[in-house]
Amino acid sequence: MYHNNSIRILAGNSHPELAQAVAERLNVPLVPVTVKQFSNGEINVKIAESVRDEDVFIIQSGCSDVNDNFMELLILISACKTASARRITAVIPCFPYARMDKKDKSRAPITAKLVANMLTVAGCDHVITMDLHASQIQGFFDIPVDNLFSEPLMISYIKRSVPDWRNCIIVSPDAGGAKRVTAIADKLGVEFALIHRGRDGKSQTAPERMDILVGDVKDKVAILVDDMIDTGKTLTLAARTLTEKGLLSETNMALIQELPIQELVVTNTIPQKQHASACSKLVTIDISPTIAESIRRTHNGESISLLFDEWAERGNIAVL
Repeated sequence: MYHNNSIRILAGNSHPELAQAVAERLNVPLVPVTVKQFSNGEINVKIAESVRDEDVFIIQSGCSDVNDNFMELLILISACKTASARRITAVIPCFPYARMDKKDKSRAPITAKLVANMLTVAGCDHVITMDLHASQIQGFFDIPVDNLFSEPLMISYIKRSVPDWRNCIIVSPDAGGAKRVTAIADKLGVEFALIHRGRDGKSQTAPERMDILVGDVKDKVAILVDDMIDTGKTLTLAARTLTEKGLLSETNMALIQELPIQELVVTNTIPQKQHASACSKLVTIDISPTIAESIRRTHNGESISLLFDEWAERGNIAVL
């Protein structure tokens, strides 16, 4: 069982369904927390139970109203710190500002580094996140960061739900996802393809196009893998020639519904109920078992490396 200091799970307003699912899997109740806003937009937090000398895990995803949700997380961390919690772990399934991880143009901010600094200053001792947009974000922290992966869940889903998966090809919509698709392709023992996105001309208003740089997708099951869909433009361009599966963020689901795809497989690192009601092609894989197991192992001082391979692939895949 657990050590003398017990697990205490808190949740903000970003994803209460995921927090409840994680708490149920750990068989621990959620700590009652009231998070409300004053009329001027300021956030007020009230923790109804003592967290003194406890191992606190705060579940808050960077989605929807990203800035408000992140501010909620910082205030919850600070409140637990001043309440003498033994250790505070921020569980952030979808890391905010993860795309701003480098200075790609003059005067561009590296906002992911700022987010890391703010979490540390607020009093966070440990971070658990999932599928960071760029792995180097872990280096922005001076505290431990565990970056979990949905890749084993996706591989298991492909093997169980795609009848002709041995004849599939894993496709990346851009060069930045090459490492991601090659890893999946190697584990499945199949080929991969890379797509280049460009414009027909030098003008920024010129129409965009996609060309397959590497791989042959003819007569194969094309599985398009990306870590985020924002506006849906990349997916729309890729779907003109491919039948795919991907990972979702925030986008126009009516646009997805019209695309020539069979399924869009996503995780519930962000709330997906609204998306599912707008798109019948959406399949949501539950990550709460992975999050719950990482919390249990962290609390008990056990290795979480098993979550990257064997544990996820041999377990049951929960589809919401």
